[in-house]
Amino acid sequence: MKKNTGLYLFIIVVIFSLFGLLMIYSSSYIWALYKFNDSLRYVKLQGIFLFIGIILMLFIRKIDYRVYYKYAKYIFIICLILLVLVLIPGIGKIRNGSRSWFGIGSLGIQPSEFMKLGLLILVSKYLSDNNKKIKNFIKGILPVLFLLGIVFFLIMLQPDFGTGMIIVLSILSLLFIAGANMKFFFIAGFIGIIGIVILILIAPYRMDRIISFINPWSDPLGTGFQIIQSLYAIGPGGIFGLGLFNSRQKHFYLPEPQTDFIFSIISEELGIVGILLVSFCFISILYLGIKIALNSRNLFSKYLSFGITFQILIQAAMNLMVVVGLIPVTGVTLPFLSYGGSSLLITLCSVGILLNISREI
Repeated sequence: MKKNTGLYLFIIVVIFSLFGLLMIYSSSYIWALYKFNDSLRYVKLQGIFLFIGIILMLFIRKIDYRVYYKYAKYIFIICLILLVLVLIPGIGKIRNGSRSWFGIGSLGIQPSEFMKLGLLILVSKYLSDNNKKIKNFIKGILPVLFLLGIVFFLIMLQPDFGTGMIIVLSILSLLFIAGANMKFFFIAGFIGIIGIVILILIAPYRMDRIISFINPWSDPLGTGFQIIQSLYAIGPGGIFGLGLFNSRQKHFYLPEPQTDFIFSIISEELGIVGILLVSFCFISILYLGIKIALNSRNLFSKYLSFGITFQILIQAAMNLMVVVGLIPVTGVTLPFLSYGGSSLLITLCSVGILLNISREI
């Protein structure tokens, strides 16, 4: 079973990604036909990234994960430079109010997606080298928080709060696995609440999102529109849904349904069966990722496996909580399923690293 863990993970990820491609077509063809006169527009672009991503995943599977340990600092520095460059007008492109893209036309790459993996690699190396210091806040945890603070600050300059929170929660989960004192997490939680309040005060649009989260009907045609339409999609799904391609909400009710709110369309068209299918795939990835981590031969591979697995599941959890109205809209995509080339590429590359580590267990 241990030797087959990587194979099972690969099969689930490929099938899940292909299912995502199918649902991107189902959720987007109406919008694509209206905006671009090409119903396959989004599917073709995502298909290109999926093909490249699978090739990269198979290639990275062959690369010894110890290479990332050796070059962790340089990988992080490159990712950091990209985060700075994207903030420069004329280099970084603005989409949906955030200067977080490199790209030409409809093709774009988000450097923050690369940083998600780059910081995980560096922190995994640091924790493996300084495992005995982790109980000491000054010597063990503070250097990690310093790097995390720099990365979060640069991402918030874009701004991209959702990606910033995924990175923060992923690194905190690694510190927890490494054995950091529980008192630290209580203090970090308190400071985090204060920080979120400050971020809301300096950007009024975030307060609008909070208000629409608490009561979407306070502005049903504005800030509350997307979550209301999402719930309208999820509600009628029933056990088997309305049927594949039969969503009503994708007909210009739910904005850009192929991205952050693709789970709403899955729920509407495939019902509880679709929800269980998505849940099964994510739970399987969590189980297999943790199994790889627990059976890893050294601390670096152990921390990196945990970090990659948790990052994928944290992002998925954040997206699903937004879609059902448990947290405010964050702009986070659903791994493997949502339209978004950068997210898909980095997620598949991350899985490639897990597959390489699994070869040793």
